[in-house]
Amino acid sequence: MTFDSLGLSAELLRAIAEAGYTTPTPVQAQAIPLIMTGRDVQAAAQTGTGKTAGFTLPILHRLQPVANTSLSPARHPIRALVLTPTRELAAQVEESVKTYSRYLSLRSTVIYGGVPMDPQIKALRAGVEIVVATPGRLLDHVQQKTLQLSQVEILVLDEADRMLDMGFMPDIRRIISLLPPQRQNLLFSATFSDDIKKLSGGILNHPASVEVARANTTAESITQLIYSVESENKKHLLTHLIKNIPMTQAIVFTRTKEGANRLSHHLERANILAAAIHSDKTQTQRTHSLHQFKSGEIHVLVATDIAARGLDIDQLPFVVNFELPHVPEDYVHRIGRTGRAGSKGCAVSLVCPEEARERLAIEQLIKQTIREEPVPLFAKEDRLRTPGHGSEDHRSRYERRHPEKPYAERRGAGQAVHAMSENQEHDVPYEQVDRKVRRVKDDRSVAFSSRHFSGPPLGLPGLRKPREIPALLGGLLKKPV
Repeated sequence: MTFDSLGLSAELLRAIAEAGYTTPTPVQAQAIPLIMTGRDVQAAAQTGTGKTAGFTLPILHRLQPVANTSLSPARHPIRALVLTPTRELAAQVEESVKTYSRYLSLRSTVIYGGVPMDPQIKALRAGVEIVVATPGRLLDHVQQKTLQLSQVEILVLDEADRMLDMGFMPDIRRIISLLPPQRQNLLFSATFSDDIKKLSGGILNHPASVEVARANTTAESITQLIYSVESENKKHLLTHLIKNIPMTQAIVFTRTKEGANRLSHHLERANILAAAIHSDKTQTQRTHSLHQFKSGEIHVLVATDIAARGLDIDQLPFVVNFELPHVPEDYVHRIGRTGRAGSKGCAVSLVCPEEARERLAIEQLIKQTIREEPVPLFAKEDRLRTPGHGSEDHRSRYERRHPEKPYAERRGAGQAVHAMSENQEHDVPYEQVDRKVRRVKDDRSVAFSSRHFSGPPLGLPGLRKPREIPALLGGLLKKPV
């Protein structure tokens, strides 16, 4: 099947061809003809299968007869309203509308929070036929009377399951009450739970159903892997994988905003171009980071689940779950950022023992056991590979420089230096350390406190004054520990 066989207009087919598409995906092949007839449609398909074009193209086809080049705003009322759960998804959908409508005299705009309202008001006052919006900002405009919804002919709820999860239903019901009762309703979702079916029953009128994959399944084009690793070694394993696979472009998911910031900083210290994206970032910062990621200026985007939906990146090769999500359905949405539209992708999950419950819930949801890969040896033992931690292998500098000294002999003098060299990258000669430690051992009135070092305590007996240690060892360090 080709797009030509779907009955779309010549202008749309030209735009589709220029975008590089020739064959519709299964959800597009089923949904587009139904929507073009004017029927209400509820569609469920795994993420990354082309749902956006599945409703964008037939909407543009249906609105083409009213397209015009008039400068009068009255000739450009809002005829189609698309509601999305996140700002990023709203921007992606409106970008798709502009791509496919380039040869049509139809206007569109996007409305979401986190940015000034004035440019949005200006666009609305000039007149637009298609508005893509998040519910909260749309209601802000309704309250300020900067838009009219009385002529809306088509309503689209995109990622409806996500809007339900995020508590948007009161806002959506308020918006629906402002729309004409006679309209076409389209509901698109990555999953099709009983709650979504109940929701559609209250909004859609005798809808046609499209379901191209059973609920909560993952695309066959995605290779899923698990590395079992202790939580404290995750960031070191991730650094190793990014550099050695290599992962030239990857989205890494964390559970928290603070975790995303910490991981992003760690990767930057390891000379990996990375940025964090989450709800504490301004919309301008998020848009800028996403642009840098798409253009290749940064290689890793560390994100919370705010980015699990709606991020449409062509040919994204890798998704990494740095932490498994508490809600198993979110795993499906996360890894759906790769392997889109039939392309190949890889989803890697770093799983610590404390996440066994989340792993089991995910495997039960997707009805498959995720393949576990052996962890590189260094990931558990060599924790010093990243810049700022010294060491080309898992031994301390002292051990590498003095391999002839047996471990028992090295333990007293070498252990303190081992701890300091791991964390400070200071180059301390063995002879100097040996003299200093012998002096400490000979002075039974001085205590050796373990809290001044990251390594184990030396355990020297009979020592009493821990505060004197920095003065004794001050000559060893370029700065205090």
